[in-house]
Amino acid sequence: MIIAKNIHKKYGNLEVLKGVDLHIMPSEVISIVGSSGAGKTTLLTILGTLDRATSGEILFNNENITSLNEKKLASFRNQHIGFVFQFHHLLPEFTAIENICIPAFINKTSKKDAELKALELLDLLGLKDRAHHKPSELSGGEQQRVAVARALINNPKVIFADEPSGNLDSENAQNLHQLFFKLRDELKQTIVVVTHNETLANMADRKLVMKDGVII
Repeated sequence: MIIAKNIHKKYGNLEVLKGVDLHIMPSEVISIVGSSGAGKTTLLTILGTLDRATSGEILFNNENITSLNEKKLASFRNQHIGFVFQFHHLLPEFTAIENICIPAFINKTSKKDAELKALELLDLLGLKDRAHHKPSELSGGEQQRVAVARALINNPKVIFADEPSGNLDSENAQNLHQLFFKLRDELKQTIVVVTHNETLANMADRKLVMKDGVII
């Protein structure tokens, strides 16, 4: 589904990625591990089109997305990619359902259809009774599940998650990890996770180890 070819990334004289090749298949959970500074998050942001590689190319269902301009890339990202970060980045003034609907509104989905989809996701994630609560009224685990629902609202082909359980206690982290595999099994979701959590890394269908800017 996603093929990355010879991805390099430089920041000035610092070469962070040194020729990464990667093939991501549909409906698989991939973990990417390695020490700090190995290039994990840089790779994730480039695969997720939040940053551009210095050289190399990324094929998404055989479409070369490397050459898209910023406007087309933003539209592509909104329609095909979901993100979950260590910190949930929910907007505090909006309720759970309103936060979830934001990417759908950007995609010009009607309010009725977006809210219907959001309620379905909240039900799937065990949060249906929390739809109209603001982030301050939710636990850390609940906030992160709302962030997952927001990532899913546009039916993305892939979710990229960067240390998604890094800010959660062990129980909520375990629940989030199990949720990822539920999404794979029930929604056929593809998920790529950067993590320092060995339990999550070892649960994945494939564990990729990065060192000094390459996958070893």
